[in-house]
Amino acid sequence: MSRYSVFSLVRNALSHHEGWQKAWRSPDPKPAYDVVIVGGGGHGLATAYYLAKEHGITNVAVLEKGWIGGGNTGRNTTIVRSNYLYDASAFIYEHALKLWEGLSADLNYNVMFSQRGVMNICHDPHEARELMRRLHANRLNGIDSDWLTRDQVLEFCPALNPDPTIRFPVYGGTVQRRAGTARHDAVAWGYARGADARGVDIIQNCEVTGFRTQQGGVVGVETTRGYIGAGKVGVVAAGHSSVLANLAGFRLPLESHPLQALVSEPIKPVIDCVVMSNAVHAYVSQSDKGELVIGAGIDGYVSYSQRGGFAIIEETLAAIVEMFPIFSRMRMLRQWGGIVDVAPDASPIIGKTPVENLFINCGWGTGGFKATPGSGHVFAHTVARGEPNAIAAPFALDRFSSGALVAEHGAAAVAH
Repeated sequence: MSRYSVFSLVRNALSHHEGWQKAWRSPDPKPAYDVVIVGGGGHGLATAYYLAKEHGITNVAVLEKGWIGGGNTGRNTTIVRSNYLYDASAFIYEHALKLWEGLSADLNYNVMFSQRGVMNICHDPHEARELMRRLHANRLNGIDSDWLTRDQVLEFCPALNPDPTIRFPVYGGTVQRRAGTARHDAVAWGYARGADARGVDIIQNCEVTGFRTQQGGVVGVETTRGYIGAGKVGVVAAGHSSVLANLAGFRLPLESHPLQALVSEPIKPVIDCVVMSNAVHAYVSQSDKGELVIGAGIDGYVSYSQRGGFAIIEETLAAIVEMFPIFSRMRMLRQWGGIVDVAPDASPIIGKTPVENLFINCGWGTGGFKATPGSGHVFAHTVARGEPNAIAAPFALDRFSSGALVAEHGAAAVAH
């Protein structure tokens, strides 16, 4: 694989950029692999990349039923942060954030990670106390978090509505300055390119339809492109994880819901941070193209459809217009939805399953994108060694029987 650099850019300019090497191959599946990863989103590709890079396991296949990054990786609002309340959550998201900070250099691919800051605003003294609790929890875990007064919030984001008489006036807020956004598609492409360069086979349009087991252990997968043998299998399929678990003969405590987002027509730069509000349950940032990227909470019903109800859009835009009246006449360009897998404690499930040599990485709910590098890194360790490392250990499946839940429904003052 050739490295991307200013020199390769100049060299390929001489041939009108027609000679670039393909970012990754499209091989036919082999009869068997040491490890098969089911799911070609960011988490699955990251797992394959770190299996090869960190553990020297290169006889790996990533099976994707559609196209690379066509699921939640390409259907989110690109926010990256680590300001979670509980220790276990804080550690895994901070692990991910540290990997984000060097990811473009590591992959030799610009994932457009922008540490523009994520600000959570509050609207009354009760919310302020809750945010302060989280701020101090973050600081105890070595995670940056600063308190902002009302005037400092308005200075940090001047486009916010300063009117003190509105239903939800700005009271104060917190900011994680190392947090920000990244380019979702670039993350999938960068990991795919990096994994492919280390010998991983990325096989698209290859849906897993079943698992073959012997003596209680997995030995391969049935797919739409035939049977593929496997020494180990890692399932990283987001909203369809419970479907695959059923095929393997066990149940997961998950519900799959649509999560919607939308973008506006592009405008000149007006917001240089991410603004979140739990009270009005909406958040917004501005993309490099100038579009406002807007999101909210999940739809209240279970669904495997990549779309959602209009009521969520209506409520979200009403909240955004209250926070930012200057956006009231803007037009929305497009809307989309992902399928998020939500566990009872709103935390992920990482580790072993009741089937020997079958591992699961799911339950990230609305927080999956920001965890991508950390998720792949710890899951690769789990698959390679057969045991989770210290960061992943609290998220084992057996916590739902032991009662050691990691209750992150607040998720640092918003549901994301």
